[in-house]
Amino acid sequence: MPKLFDRSWVSAAIQTIEADFNRSSDTHLLRVPLPGAAGVSLYLKDESTHPSGSLKHRLARSLFLYGLCNGWIGPDTTIIEASSGSTAVSEAYFARMLGLRFIAVMPRSTSAEKIAQIAFYGGESHFVDSPAQMYAESARLAAELGGHYMDQFTYAERATDWRGNNNIAESIFSQMAQEEHPVPRWIVVGAGTGGTSATLGRYIRYRRLPTRLCLADPEASVFHRHLADRSVCTVSGPPSVIEGIGRPRCEPSFVPELIDRATAVPDAASLAAARVLSRRIGRSCGGSTGTNLWAVAQIVGEMVKQGETGSVVTLLCDSGDRYRSTHFNDDWLKERGIDIRPAEDAIERFFETGVL
Repeated sequence: MPKLFDRSWVSAAIQTIEADFNRSSDTHLLRVPLPGAAGVSLYLKDESTHPSGSLKHRLARSLFLYGLCNGWIGPDTTIIEASSGSTAVSEAYFARMLGLRFIAVMPRSTSAEKIAQIAFYGGESHFVDSPAQMYAESARLAAELGGHYMDQFTYAERATDWRGNNNIAESIFSQMAQEEHPVPRWIVVGAGTGGTSATLGRYIRYRRLPTRLCLADPEASVFHRHLADRSVCTVSGPPSVIEGIGRPRCEPSFVPELIDRATAVPDAASLAAARVLSRRIGRSCGGSTGTNLWAVAQIVGEMVKQGETGSVVTLLCDSGDRYRSTHFNDDWLKERGIDIRPAEDAIERFFETGVL
C-alpha cells in the first residue's frame, strides 16, 4: 500500500512554496534595440532574476507542487532529479525550503558554477559520464533510498497549468499589452524537457492568438530532427555543450505538434550570440539564450527582407555567470576547438543591419 503522508505537513509545505512565490515579483520583459531592423521589436523575458537564477525556477516550483498534491512527497522524502544543472539548482532551492534531502544526477561536464550553487542550497551532486545515463541512475537512486525521482522530462508539460495561473505565457502576453505590437509574430524558445514550449504553444492556441512558436535547438539535439521526421526519436554522437536545452532522445514532455518552426543552431553560434548579447544589454546571458538569439536573428532577418513589422519575444534563460569557467572561458573554447569569431561577427552584423 502506498505511504500516506501527514496532510498537515503537506499543507504547510504548499503554503511555504506559495508564500515564496508571493514574495517574488514577476520577471522583467526587456526591449532590446535593433538599430538595423526598423519596424521590428525584440523583447527578452529575463528569467535570470528568479530567486534561484533561471527559467527552471518556474518548473521546479510546479514539480514540487505537483509531487506534493499527488502524495509523492512527504517530510522525509529524498528528492532525486536528472538534470544538467539549472533545474537541479532550482529544485535544491525548494528542497532546502522544505527541509528535504536533494540529490542531482548530472553529467560530469556540468559547469562548476552550477555544481557550487546546488551545494550552496544544500543539494548533493551525483555524476554520470553521459546525459543518456541520467534517467536510469536517477530511478535507481530513488528506489535504493526510498526517495522520489522528480523526472522533469516526463512531468514538465503536465505540472504547469498552461491556461493561466501566472505561467510564463500569461506573463509574456500581459507584459506585451501596452507595446506597439502587443501580439508577437513569433516567440522563440529552446527545449530541454519541452515543458516551456508546451506551455507557450498550448496557451497561444487556448487564447486563439496568431503568434507562431519557433524552437531554437542545438545542432546535436534530437528535437529538430524529430520535427523533420517523426521516426527519429534518438540521436547518437557527441552532445551539445549548451546546457539545459537539446536532448539525445525525445522526452515525454516534448509536444512536437505545438512547434511551428525549428532552427538548428551550432554551438559556436550559440556561444557567440550569448557574448554579443551580454555586451549589448549590459547583463550576462548563458549559452541557451544565445541559441534563442541566433534563431531570432534568422526570423527577424526574414521579416526585414520582406518588409514586415511586428514583435518577436524570446527568453533570457539564465546568467552567463553560471558559465564563467566554460562558455565564457577562452581557454575552455580553445581546448574544444570551438572558434566563435565568425559567428560573433555575424551576430554583430545582425544588430547593425537586421540580417545575419
